[in-house]
Amino acid sequence: MMMLRPRLMVFILFSAAFMTCVSARSVAGAPYPPVVQQLVDQGVRIAGSFKAPDGLTGYVGEMQGQPVAFYLTPGGEHVIVGPMLSASGENLTEAKVQELVVGPKNAKAWRALEKAEWVREGSAGAPVIVYTFTDPNCPFCHRFHRAARPWIEAGRVQLRHILVGIIKQDSLPKAATILGAEDPGAALRENQEKYGSGGIAVVPKRVEAYSDTIRENNALMSSLDLHATPSTYYKGPNGQIFMKQGAPDEDELVKMMGGPRP
Repeated sequence: MMMLRPRLMVFILFSAAFMTCVSARSVAGAPYPPVVQQLVDQGVRIAGSFKAPDGLTGYVGEMQGQPVAFYLTPGGEHVIVGPMLSASGENLTEAKVQELVVGPKNAKAWRALEKAEWVREGSAGAPVIVYTFTDPNCPFCHRFHRAARPWIEAGRVQLRHILVGIIKQDSLPKAATILGAEDPGAALRENQEKYGSGGIAVVPKRVEAYSDTIRENNALMSSLDLHATPSTYYKGPNGQIFMKQGAPDEDELVKMMGGPRP
C-alpha cells in the first residue's frame, strides 16, 4: 500500500509557517484580519469561518491538499492552530472540517468518479454504490475485495473498481488487460482468484488499446490527492460522501457497505 502523508506533517508545516508571523500586521485590502491574511499568503486556502465558543472565530481550509483548522482570538491579534475539544473530549472542529472542506471536496470527487472508466463488481441494481481505486497487484485491494464479497453477493452493493497501475512494473499492463477484456468483471475476478500465483496473464493487444485509459485513472487518483490503494469513496446515511484510504477495518467496512454483514 502506498501510504498517505500523515496529517501531522501538514500540521507541523502549517505550524512552522505560523511561527514566523505570531503578531498581526496591516495588510492593505486584505479580506481577512491581518494575522489570518498572513496565513493565506503562506498557502492556506480558507473554505469558511464560523462562530466558536468563548468569542473565538473558527476557520477551516486546506494546506498542501490537507484540511487545516485554526481559531482567531477575540482581539484579532493571534490565531490558535488545531482542533478544539470540549470538556468531555468531543472534537468540536471535526464537523466543520467535514461540512466546509472534506464534504465538498469528496462530492466533487464523486462526480469525477462517475465519469471515469470503472469495472463493476455486483448487480447494476444494487442500491449501494462504492467507488474504489484498485491496483491489480495491491494486497490490500485483494483483502478489501474479499471482505466486501458478502454484501456484493447478497445484491446489496455494487463495487465500482477504478483500475490503476502504480505499485509494480506490471500493474498497468494487468489493469489494461482487465479493462480491455470482453467481460472486464470476469477478468477482475480472475485476477483476484489467481492473485496468490501472480494474477491475470497480460494480453499485449489489450495493453496497447487500454494503457492510456489506465494512465488517465492514475492521473485522476493523483488529482484527488490520493496516495494509497485501495482508496474508497462511499455515501453515508444522509447522502454525505466519505473517503477512506487503505483497507478498512470491520467497523469501517459496515459503514461503507451501508449495513451489517449479510
